[in-house]
Amino acid sequence: MSTGTSAPGGRETAGMAVATHGAAVARAQQQVLDELAAEGVPAALAAGDPRLWGPDAEPEAAIRLGWLRAPQVSRPLIAEIAELAQRARAAGLDHVVLAGMGGSSLAPEVITRTAGRPLTVLDTTDPHQVGRVLGDRLGKTLLVVSSKSGSTIETDSHRRVYEAAFAGLGLDAAEISRRIVVVTDPGSPLAGSAQAAGYHVVLADPDVGGRYSALTAFGLVPSGLAGVDVPRLLDEADQVSPDLASQERNPGLALGAVLGGFARDGHDKAVLADCGSGISGFGDWAEQLIAESTGKQGRGILPVVLAGEDAPGFSPGPDVHLIGLGDPKGPADTSVAGPLGAQFLVWEYAVAIAGRVCGINPFDQPNVAESKVNTTRLLEEAGQGPLPAGEPAFTDGAVEVHAEPGVLPSATDLAGVLGAVLWSLPADGYLAIMAYLDRTGDHVADRLRDALATRTTRPVTFGWGPRFLHSTGQYHKGGPPTGVYLQITGAVQRDLPVPGQPFTLGRLQLAQALGDLRALRQRGRPAVRLHLRDRAAGLRQLLAVAGAGGDGR
Repeated sequence: MSTGTSAPGGRETAGMAVATHGAAVARAQQQVLDELAAEGVPAALAAGDPRLWGPDAEPEAAIRLGWLRAPQVSRPLIAEIAELAQRARAAGLDHVVLAGMGGSSLAPEVITRTAGRPLTVLDTTDPHQVGRVLGDRLGKTLLVVSSKSGSTIETDSHRRVYEAAFAGLGLDAAEISRRIVVVTDPGSPLAGSAQAAGYHVVLADPDVGGRYSALTAFGLVPSGLAGVDVPRLLDEADQVSPDLASQERNPGLALGAVLGGFARDGHDKAVLADCGSGISGFGDWAEQLIAESTGKQGRGILPVVLAGEDAPGFSPGPDVHLIGLGDPKGPADTSVAGPLGAQFLVWEYAVAIAGRVCGINPFDQPNVAESKVNTTRLLEEAGQGPLPAGEPAFTDGAVEVHAEPGVLPSATDLAGVLGAVLWSLPADGYLAIMAYLDRTGDHVADRLRDALATRTTRPVTFGWGPRFLHSTGQYHKGGPPTGVYLQITGAVQRDLPVPGQPFTLGRLQLAQALGDLRALRQRGRPAVRLHLRDRAAGLRQLLAVAGAGGDGR
C-alpha cells in the first residue's frame, strides 16, 4: 500500500517502508514497476527463476538465489549457535574475534553494532591493527574464521597468525581447536583442513553469494556468538518475506525499481545518508551490495556513504539519487525504513531487481580477481627482494608522491597534488580515496573524505584497504571509467610474520595496494599513490593541506 507521504511507488508493509519524493524519481520508479509487472518479474523472482538476468547470467544466477529462502533455511542454525555460545562461555572465551572479508565481515559488523554487542572484526592486513587485536585478551579469545571460498588470503593469514599465538600460550592442538570456529562453503579447502584440525565447522548455503549472505551462517554465526538475538533477526526478515512475492505490497520491488529506474535516467550516484535509522553502519554493508553487484560492463550504480544527509561536503548533483535511511530529516529522493532483518532481505531483493533493470548480472564479480592475481604475482616475482613500489615523482615532507607521467603535470607539492586530482574529475565522475592503513590507529584518515568533498561538487568515497577490494573495488575497475583514485599507503613500524608463508602482513598489505594500483592503471584509470614515510606526521600534513586540520591522532 502507499504511505500517506509517498509517491505512487511507496510501499509500507511488515515494518518496512519505502517512499519516493518528487515527480522525477516517482516517474522513473513507476515506469520500471509497470515494466516489471508486464514481464511477470515479481512472481518469477519469488520462484527463483535464474533466467531473469539473461542467458549469459543464467548459470551463475542458478546457484546464487538461496538468499530468497535464507530466513527459513537458516532456522536450524539457531540451536547450533546457542550451543557454541554456551560452550564458549563455559570455557571463559568472551572475546569474539571475526576474521573475514567483504560479505563475511560487513553484515556481522552491522548486526552487532546495532545490537550493542561486542565483536572485534579483522578485515585488514595492516600489521599494526592485527597486532593490537592479537594483544587484546588472547587467552579469552574465540576466533571465528569466515570465508566462503576458503582461500581468501587475508583470512587465511589471520588464521595462521592466531594458531601460532594460541600455541604461544602453551595450548595444545585440542585446546586450540576449541578456540576456533570456521564458517565456509561445503567442499572448500578451508572446510577440509579445519575438519582435519578438529575445529567446529559450520557449513553455509553454497547457493548464496558472499554479499547476499547476511541472513546465512556468515552473518549469523559470529553475531550469535557475540550475543545477538538471532531468532529476532530472522523473524524480522520472515515478516517481510511473503510480500516479496507480491506485486502491490512489495517493498523490495519498490526499492529495486527506483534504484534501477533512477539510475537508468542518469542518477547513478546513490548517496546513502543515515537519517535516524537506528542501524549502525548499514551504509557500509549496502555499499558492497550495490557496488559489487552493479559495477561491471562499464556501467553501474556508485554508492556514496554519508553519516547523514547534511554531512560535510555533500553536494546534490544532477546525477545523484539521495536515499535517506530511516525517517528523513530533510528532503530525500527515496527514504527506506524498517528493522534490520527485513532491511537485509529487502535490499538484497532490490539490488537484484536493479541489476535486471540496468542489464547487469548482479551475482558475479568479474573484476575482483584482478587485484588478487596481481597481488600474488607481485609477491612471487619479488621473492624475498623488495616489492616494485617505484620511485616517487617527488617527496613533500613526510609524504612521497607516486604517479605515472602525465597524471600530475605541474604539481610540485602536496597541495598541488590534491588540487590536480580534484580538477581532473570528469563532470560525471567521482573521487575514490583508498587508505591501506590501520582503521583504528589511523582512523583520522577518513576525515580526508569530507575535507576534499567540500572542495568539489563531485561525489567522494572513502575505503579502507584491503577491505574495499571485496566491495567497491569491483566498481572501480568494472564500472564507468569516470573515477579518479587516490591511494594512501604507510610505512610499517611493527610487522607481523605469517606462519607458513614467505611474506609478512606488512608485505602482503603493500602488495595488495600495488596490485590494485596496477589493475587500475592497466585499465587507464588515473591513480595517485601517497606513501606516508611516517604515518602520524604524514596524516597530520595531509589533513592540514586538505583543509581538515592537522591534529593527527
